[in-house]
Amino acid sequence: MAAAARERSSVGTGAGNDNLDLEAQLCFALYSATLALGKAYAPILAELRLTYPQYLVMLVLWQEDGLTVRALGERLHLNSGTLTPMLKRMEQAGLVRRTRDKQDERLVRTELTEAGRGLRARALHVPCKIAEIMGFSVDRLIKLKDELQEIRQSLEAAGAASSD
Repeated sequence: MAAAARERSSVGTGAGNDNLDLEAQLCFALYSATLALGKAYAPILAELRLTYPQYLVMLVLWQEDGLTVRALGERLHLNSGTLTPMLKRMEQAGLVRRTRDKQDERLVRTELTEAGRGLRARALHVPCKIAEIMGFSVDRLIKLKDELQEIRQSLEAAGAASSD
């Protein structure tokens, strides 16, 4: 127990035991890594004429087409204010189509067009290219992904507990 407490207190501790040292912050390490990853994705996705958030939408729809906008937002952790304009641009680009649900007119479904489905084959190389750029083994990438998912789940659980 004491070792775990010492370990927790050392997160964010930098030179001179200053717990506000930027380079020692987990939040900054995640933030700056996310920015760098976005920069790595940009030229690869430009070949597909997709932005990174649009790529994430396509990943979800390639996995499960026809989701409601709400379900899509939940999967991506995006609100409708962010997602709706992006889907509108993707619809204008001919990748998706938004339609009202036949059983419940309040729901809007997002479906891939033929062009959107066809883009999947052209995107198959993207994960391998990113792994190549990073220079990590597949095992290390899987472990890192699992750890990041665990961090997100822990933070979401803590947020849910604090809002009760």
